[in-house]
Amino acid sequence: MNLNPLLIGSGLPPFEQLDPAQVEPGIKEVLTQLDRELTALEQHLVPTWEGLVEPLEELQERLRWSWGIVNHLLGVKNSPALRSAQEATQPLVVEFYNRLGQSQPLYQAFLALQGSPAYPHLDPGQQRIVKQAIQSAQLAGVGLEGAARERFNAIEQELAELSTRFSNHVLDATQAYSLTLTDPADVAGLPPSLLALAAQSAQAAGHPQATPDQGPWRITLEAPSYFPFMQHSQRQSLREQLYRAYITRASQGELDNTPLVERILALRLEQARLLGFANYAELSLAQKMAPNVAAVRELLEQLRAVSYPVARQELAGLSTFAAAQGSPADLQPWDLAFWAERQREALFAFTDEELRPYFPLPQVLSGLFQLAERLFGVHITPGDPQAPRWHPQVSYFQVQDDTGAVVAYFYLDPYSRPGEKQGGAWMDECLGRYRDLQTGQVQPPVAYLVCNQTPPVGANPSLMTFREVETLFHEFGHGLQHMLTRVDYRAAAGINNIEWDAVELPSQFMENWCYDWQTLLGMARHYQTGEPLPEDYARKLLAARNHLSAMAMLRQIHLSLVDLELHATYEPGGPTTAAEVRRQVAQTTSLLPLLPEDSLLCSFSHIFAGGYAAGYYSYKWAEVLSADAFAAFEEAGLEDEEAVAKTGRRFRDTVLAWGGSRPPLEVFEAFRGRPPSPEPLLRHSGLVKA
Repeated sequence: MNLNPLLIGSGLPPFEQLDPAQVEPGIKEVLTQLDRELTALEQHLVPTWEGLVEPLEELQERLRWSWGIVNHLLGVKNSPALRSAQEATQPLVVEFYNRLGQSQPLYQAFLALQGSPAYPHLDPGQQRIVKQAIQSAQLAGVGLEGAARERFNAIEQELAELSTRFSNHVLDATQAYSLTLTDPADVAGLPPSLLALAAQSAQAAGHPQATPDQGPWRITLEAPSYFPFMQHSQRQSLREQLYRAYITRASQGELDNTPLVERILALRLEQARLLGFANYAELSLAQKMAPNVAAVRELLEQLRAVSYPVARQELAGLSTFAAAQGSPADLQPWDLAFWAERQREALFAFTDEELRPYFPLPQVLSGLFQLAERLFGVHITPGDPQAPRWHPQVSYFQVQDDTGAVVAYFYLDPYSRPGEKQGGAWMDECLGRYRDLQTGQVQPPVAYLVCNQTPPVGANPSLMTFREVETLFHEFGHGLQHMLTRVDYRAAAGINNIEWDAVELPSQFMENWCYDWQTLLGMARHYQTGEPLPEDYARKLLAARNHLSAMAMLRQIHLSLVDLELHATYEPGGPTTAAEVRRQVAQTTSLLPLLPEDSLLCSFSHIFAGGYAAGYYSYKWAEVLSADAFAAFEEAGLEDEEAVAKTGRRFRDTVLAWGGSRPPLEVFEAFRGRPPSPEPLLRHSGLVKA
C-alpha cells in the first residue's frame, strides 16, 4: 500500500499524488502522532532552547506542512471533494492547535526559559521568539480555566468553520454569475483582449463556436473579465447590471454571507472579552506594530483629511469631463471606472489596452528578475523541471545569491482559473528556512506566488494590464522577504513573526519599481516585434500614476475604517447592523452614496476569511514604511547604479534578511537610519508637492 502523501512531512509536497479521499485519514494520522509527541514533550520538558523551542518547532512544522498542502490546494484547485475533506478535518486541527496554545507545561517552560541565566545569552531573534511564544499562549487562552476555556475553544472551532464557509460562498457566488452577450452592439468599446477572453470563456461554457469577432461573449465577475468590462463597456445599462451583481455577491439565497458576518463579529467580540480585552480590535493590535486603536485612527484621519477634499475635486472634474462627452452630469457608481478610463486616455493619450502588448508575462518576469539582480545581487532561473506541480500552468524557479549558491525556490501560479481558484493574489510559505543544528545544513525556503491575471488566449502569451504587473511585483516583494531571510529559526525566518501591519512593507516597496524609468523600459517589450515601449508611452504612464489617486486612497481608508469600527465599537446583536456601521463610515469616506443593496461586507474576504480582521489598515500603515524605504533610493539617485546597488544590499541585509527576528521599527530604522515619515507616501500619491 502506498504511503499517504500527507505523512511524508518534509520536502516539496507531491501535489499531483494527493487524492482528496486521503486528506481525512492522512490528517487524522498526523494528529495522532503529534498528540503522542506533544504529551511526551510536556512530560520531559527542559526549559532551554534545545529542550523546548527546537522540538516544539519541529512538531509544529510537521502539522504546518501537511495541513498547509490541504489549504494551498483549497485556494488553487478547489473541488467539492477537497472541500468536504477539509471541512471534516478542520475541527480536529483547530482542537490540536488549541491544545498546543493552552499547554500549561509549555507555557511554564517558556516563562522559566525567559527567567533563566541562559536567556540573556540567546541572540535577539531567539529572545523575540520566546517573548512571542509567551504572548501567543496568553492570547490563545492559556490563562483560562473550566467553562471559560471550553467556551473559548468552541469559539475557535466555529470561527474556523465560518471563515471557510465565507470564502467558499464568495468563490461560488462569483462563479455562479455570468452575462452572455450575442449582440455586437452590447460589446461596443470592449478591447480585443477582453473579447478574446470572453469568447474563450463562452467556449468553456458550452458555446464551442464562439469567436472574438462573432461572439457569443461571456462576461463574468472574475477580475480579468469584470474590471476591463467596467472600464470599457459603452453600454451603461450593462455596466449597471454587472456592477449590481458584483456588489451583491454572496448576499442572497444559500450563499448569503450576511448571517456569517454578524456571527463572526459576535464571536470575535466574545473571544476578546474572555481574554480581558474591551473589543476585538484591542486583541488584534496586541500583536501588531501600531500601539493602539487611537494611533490607527490618527493615521487614517491624517490621510483622510488630506485626501478627501482632493478626491471631491477629482470627482467634480470627472463629472465635468463626462458631461462634456454627453454623459448625464450625475455619475453613478457603475460610471466611475468607465469615465476615469476615458479621462485618463484624454489627459495622457494612451489606453491600458495599447500597453498590454508590451507586457507579456515572460518579458515582465525577465524585467522583474533583472531588477532583483540589480538591487539585491540575486540571480533567478528556472528550477528543476521535475519539481511537483498542481497545474500545468505553474512554473518553478530557483534563486542564487552572488556567490552562485542556491538560497531559495518559488512557485508561480499566475493565471485566473474560474471555478477552482480563489480570486485575488497572495504569497504563502511552502517551506520555511531553517538550519539543522546537528548537521549545520540549511533548508532553503520555498514560496508560493499566486496571481489571477489574464490567462494566455489562443496562441498569445498572457498580455498583462499594468495593474497586473504591479500585482506581480507586489507578491514578489512578499516572496523576497520569505526567500532572502538569513534567520535560522523557523519561527522568525522570512515572513514569520513579523507584525501584520509591517508585513506589506517589501511588497508595496516593490510596486514602486514599476514606475522606475530603467525598470519600466527594461521589461516593456512588444510580444510580437520585441520593440521596446516607446519613450513617450513610458512618460505618459509615469505621468498618469497619480490620476485620481486621492479617490483611490479614500477607498482604502474607507475599507480600513469600516474594518476598525466593526471590531472596535460595533456591538453585534444591537439595534444597528454591520452594514449600517459601514454606511455611517461612508458619510465621511465615500464620495457617492452607497446603493441600498450594496453588500460589500458579504465578499470582504480579507477581514472575514483572511488574516486582516481589525488589520486592514495595515496596507496604509505599511505603505508609509514602503514609500519611505523607496525614498532612500530616490535620495541616493535612481540613475546612480552604484548607489542603487549599495542601498539595495542594505535593504536586503536588514528588511529582507532579518525577517521577524527583530521588531519592525528597529528593522526599518536599521535600514533608513531614522524613524519612518508619512511625507514620501503623500508625495508619491501626488497629495503634497515634493
